[in-house]
Amino acid sequence: MSGLPDTSGQSGTSGHSDSEPAPCRVLIESVPNSGIRNMAIDEVLLETALATGQMQIRWYRWDRATLSLGYFQPEADPLETIQTRELPRVRRLSGGGAILHHHEWTCSFALPPDHPLALEPGNLYEAVHRQIVAFLNRAGVPATMRRDAVTGSMAGQTAAEPFLCFGRGDPRDIVLHGHKIVGSAQRRRKGAVLQHGSLLLDRSPAAPEFPGIRDLVPGFQFHLPEAAELAARFLEELTGQPTEGTPRSDSLTAAELLRVDELATSRYARLQWHRRANRTELP
Repeated sequence: MSGLPDTSGQSGTSGHSDSEPAPCRVLIESVPNSGIRNMAIDEVLLETALATGQMQIRWYRWDRATLSLGYFQPEADPLETIQTRELPRVRRLSGGGAILHHHEWTCSFALPPDHPLALEPGNLYEAVHRQIVAFLNRAGVPATMRRDAVTGSMAGQTAAEPFLCFGRGDPRDIVLHGHKIVGSAQRRRKGAVLQHGSLLLDRSPAAPEFPGIRDLVPGFQFHLPEAAELAARFLEELTGQPTEGTPRSDSLTAAELLRVDELATSRYARLQWHRRANRTELP
C-alpha cells in the first residue's frame, strides 16, 4: 500500500478539472509508510515536478522508528549512539545529517526549476519555516527561527558535527525553548528542488535528548486536520494566491506508483545506492 488516500480525480487546489492539472498538487497521507517507500515517493514527486512543472506538497509519517541518512553521510559514524544503531535505516536524496523519524510528521516539497523559490536554496527554507512558525504561534506554541531566538544559539557546538540532524544548528532551524523542533534539508536536480522537513512532536526513546513540541507544550495537537491547514498556508506561499478552506488531498497516478515500486527496489532498499558504481541512472 502507498498510504495515499483514494481521492482520484480530486486536485490539490479548487477550480481545476482533471484535464487542467492544478499548478500545485497536495498529498496528505493518512497511513504511515516504511522509510524505503517514503523516500521513493519523494523522488517520484521531484521527477514529476521536473517533467510537468507542477509543484508538489506532501505530508506523511513513518510506520516505525527509522533513521534516514543524508545523501553524503557515511554509513558508519563514531558519533552515533547505541540507541540508534539497531534501527532500520534508509538513505535520503537530500543532504544533511541523520534524522530519527519516530514521533513526527514529515513534509516534502518539490518545485520545478522556474519557480521563484527554486532559484535560491535558502528561499524555500525561509518560506516554509515562516509559515510553520506562524502556524505554531497561532496554536500557542512560542516557536521561532533560531536566528531570532534569545536562547538556543549555535554557541558551544563542537568542530565535529553531531551525527543526528537535530543536534546540529542552522539559523533557519525552528526552535522552541532552545530546542530544535523543525529542520529541513534539500536536494537539487536540473534546477528543480526537493526539500524534506521534520516536525518533531514527541521525544523518541532512541534519542531522548531531543524533546518534541508536546514535551515542551503539553496539549499541542497535530493530526490530519492540522496538516491540511498548514498545507493550505504552504499552498498560498507557493502559488501567491489565497486558498479557501483546506486543500483536498490528491493521489499518485498509476504510472507514478509503478515508479515508486521501481525506486523502492532498485535504490532505497540499499544504503549504498548513491555510490556511482551502484547507482542506477535516472532517465
